Amino acid sequence: MTAGDGYRYLLNSVVTGDDDRDAPSALTKYYLESGTPPGFWLGSGVLGLSGGIAAGGPVSEEQLRRLMGFGQDPDTGEQLGRPYRRFATAAERLERRLEELPGGLTGQERDAQVSLIEAEEALKPMGAPVAGFDLTFSVPKSVSTLWAVADGGIQALIAQAHHAAIQDVIALFERDAAMTRIGAKGPRGAVAQVEVQGVIAAAYDHYDSRASDPQLHTHVVVANRVQAAHDGKWRTLDSRAIHAAVTGLSEYYNAILSDRLTAMLRVGWDARERGEGRSTAWEITGVPQELMDEFSSRTRDIEQVKDRLVTDYMTKHGRQPSPKLVWQLRQQATLETRPPKQHHSLSDLTAQWRGRATELLGEDAPTWATMLLAGSVEEPLLRADDIPLDDLDQVAEVVVARVGDRRATWKRWNLHAEAVRQTMGLRFASATDRDHVTQQIVDAAERVSLRLTPQEMASSPPTFRRADGSSVFRPKASTVFSSEQVLTAEDRLLAASNDRSGPTVPLTWVEHAARKKNRDGHVLSPDQERVIAKIGVSARTLDVLVGPAGTGKTTTMRALRQAWERRHGHGSVIGLAPSAAAAEVLAEDLGVATENTAKWLHEHRHGNWNLTAGQLVIIDEASLAGTLALDTITTHAQEMGSKVLLVGDWAQLAAVDAGGAFGMLVRERDDTPGACQLVCVSGVVTGRG
Repeated sequence: MTAGDGYRYLLNSVVTGDDDRDAPSALTKYYLESGTPPGFWLGSGVLGLSGGIAAGGPVSEEQLRRLMGFGQDPDTGEQLGRPYRRFATAAERLERRLEELPGGLTGQERDAQVSLIEAEEALKPMGAPVAGFDLTFSVPKSVSTLWAVADGGIQALIAQAHHAAIQDVIALFERDAAMTRIGAKGPRGAVAQVEVQGVIAAAYDHYDSRASDPQLHTHVVVANRVQAAHDGKWRTLDSRAIHAAVTGLSEYYNAILSDRLTAMLRVGWDARERGEGRSTAWEITGVPQELMDEFSSRTRDIEQVKDRLVTDYMTKHGRQPSPKLVWQLRQQATLETRPPKQHHSLSDLTAQWRGRATELLGEDAPTWATMLLAGSVEEPLLRADDIPLDDLDQVAEVVVARVGDRRATWKRWNLHAEAVRQTMGLRFASATDRDHVTQQIVDAAERVSLRLTPQEMASSPPTFRRADGSSVFRPKASTVFSSEQVLTAEDRLLAASNDRSGPTVPLTWVEHAARKKNRDGHVLSPDQERVIAKIGVSARTLDVLVGPAGTGKTTTMRALRQAWERRHGHGSVIGLAPSAAAAEVLAEDLGVATENTAKWLHEHRHGNWNLTAGQLVIIDEASLAGTLALDTITTHAQEMGSKVLLVGDWAQLAAVDAGGAFGMLVRERDDTPGACQLVCVSGVVTGRG
């Protein structure tokens, strides 16, 4: 959240910002009012303020303006640390640069320089100081659904569990993620990351989505003003530590909320798949998917637009977008489909939701909700010492394996998020019990992992150590890990790329296929022909082909397929792709049997699908494939006398997860003659071997 007026969106739907508020009962207190309750204070950092602010107390508009708008004490207006930095506007930057132009320029020269400067300044982003970080806590869809149609008592209990879970996550956030930095950068400077006395946050409850569907969620805006624990001075948060922890905190909230709802309402939980590219969701047992879908019109709108954006991207770039880009396209779809926010009372919304649910269920919705809870089977709530240490060690090994499937390297928060996912099927008696078990699993996972960050060469004095004994000169939870399995897989892939025992195609047959007119009436360019000739005769078990959209990868691979099948028989070329949609595109483009990589590996591990001698396996969008997946396929190809061709785009070589193996292979081949690349210079496709 930026300083200035960035906080005002929080107040757009608030009934009143200055009324007294009792947080646990606020959702029912404002039942008849059109809008949402006022905010309330969170975080132990409020103890460092002047004394007029207390955790759980109401947040007035003036208090929010002081804290988020100017970095001041919300009660007294006293400045907390340095004032927010002021950034020059585009007009001010333009004026300054124009004043610096030489006086001896001719009128024409000056006009040209002015035009150039104006264009450059127009493209620069407008800088703005960060006033806070919006952590949004949204309950799972089944919880929102049950909350929407249940009676007032059940609604209050669900809201109470939601608020308590938020408190638990903020406590974890303060302990393990909220840090500040002191010191100066430079040759003689040293930056230390030190602990803080807590955070100051304003929380705002919302009832519904912009489509007026039930979506119980809370915006918790953490102020970018904290007191360092060692000297009490006000500073800003270390944003890098926050961003690293976001996924782990999100998973932890889902788990803690599940525990609390089970303890309060005795509900059970089911794991439900949400489709390709989306993580598993845990929903309340007995809440039908049809009812959840009825209340998910906003999600449907977003997914439809996201799918269109993905299709447009594939049409334009000729490749499947990376998982990160798909997430960005979904955010774009969220903005494109965002209707104006309408303000309703919770009373009106509840009446509408109950009516819709009653029609779909064929029975009175509040009665259905009551019967659902009455029929729930009480689940056992575990204490931390109920789970044997050997079991925790086994879970830790699974955690490392799962993280290693997606990433070449990882840090503690990556392990933390996966540890919570692996224990979502368990219900714990308290947040302390779950936290204790999670930390034990993460500690064990770090021991199982291979540490890449060197140990400290010298011991820091107590003055420069945090409460946990770690050095303030090492950012918390910054140690980078990998695993022997991943590194060994990388070694095997590098060896396979230099193994010359793979099947080949006679050069003359490659030349014949390259010079034969394709379906568009064209033949390959000499450089495209050179590239597939290199692949066809290299005898490498593992080969790579790199090229951006517009360089004719599909046309080039189609000619390679024709030459390969002439030598090794019909069906000797198969394709793999990271998703079912991408596999369908590849199948249509090349005219070969193509499958989703994950599905092929699943069937192969069960002994159903195997390669045969002489086959060519084309893996498209190879940078999106994990290192372990590529290793499994390539090792099997070596054993069977087949060849693997990894095809990808330069734009994807910077992938940070396990798909970075493709980039590793390309860089390795760049150091030796033989990296096959298609490039496009001034609209002319060329090749490089």
